[in-house]
Amino acid sequence: MTSLVVIALLPIVLLIAFGKGLRHSGFLTPAFWPQAERLSFYILLPALFIHSLATARLDALPVGKLALTLILSILVVAAVLVLLRPAFALDGPAFTSVFQGAIRFNNYVGVTLAAGVYGAEGIALAAICNATIVPTVNILSVAVFARHGQARLTALGVVRHIVTNPLVAGSLIGVALQASGWGLPVGLEPALKSLGAAALPLGLLCVGAALEFGGARRWIGPILTSSIVKFAVMPAVTVAAGLGFGLSGPALTTALMFQALPTATSSYITARQLGGDAPLMAGIIAVQTVLALAAIPLALLAISSFIAI
Repeated sequence: MTSLVVIALLPIVLLIAFGKGLRHSGFLTPAFWPQAERLSFYILLPALFIHSLATARLDALPVGKLALTLILSILVVAAVLVLLRPAFALDGPAFTSVFQGAIRFNNYVGVTLAAGVYGAEGIALAAICNATIVPTVNILSVAVFARHGQARLTALGVVRHIVTNPLVAGSLIGVALQASGWGLPVGLEPALKSLGAAALPLGLLCVGAALEFGGARRWIGPILTSSIVKFAVMPAVTVAAGLGFGLSGPALTTALMFQALPTATSSYITARQLGGDAPLMAGIIAVQTVLALAAIPLALLAISSFIAI
């Protein structure tokens, strides 16, 4: 299993590195990357979620157990972070960045990795993970910003930020189409499939283009704290929760992989918009993206020594 994950990570590494190279080569203008990220976030990735969830054979997958595993593990880790916040000796905005780095995940890396390891089943499992994790981490993150960020949010602002998230909307539409039994119209299905296929390579190029390591050294403590929680605590809690709910096989492995992913590059935008520590968030994103290349296989290797995955 670990070898399959390493093989699946190779194209991800190459595309991220290629994106960073393109950004610094000057081949594309700097204005291209924000627009490409906007296209991926608002159109391509939601299209992937809608298609995957609407067409997946969810009756053969442990949807309930997988969703409960992911939600419980995120809630446990989030609660621990909030309770230990005084021990971190960080101001409010810096804590929001550590919090996002510990619980949020990079959708592009996760879907590509699951598809590389399990094929069509992996895409369906990844869609369930996204439909579960995206609303959960967005609700928790916005709540933490409302309490600790510089820009105080009203209850209406929190709700609006969650409801207008395109990834949440795409997941809900896909689930609704699946539950209704309507599926996708004949002409729309291949169009959404093509848009979704474009989301992964373009998204990974954007991840590479967004990496900035310049200020990472200034925040070694917070970056290490966030990364330890992300790559060690979160996977361990996820496996414990999964075993408690009777989860096993590809579903448990996919849950573990998703919970060991580096934090989302969109976390920087969220930090900037909602009064977090955006420079610290950029450092966490950059370091975690690199660490994940070793952390994900190591997490799977460590867990596989105790249980069969």
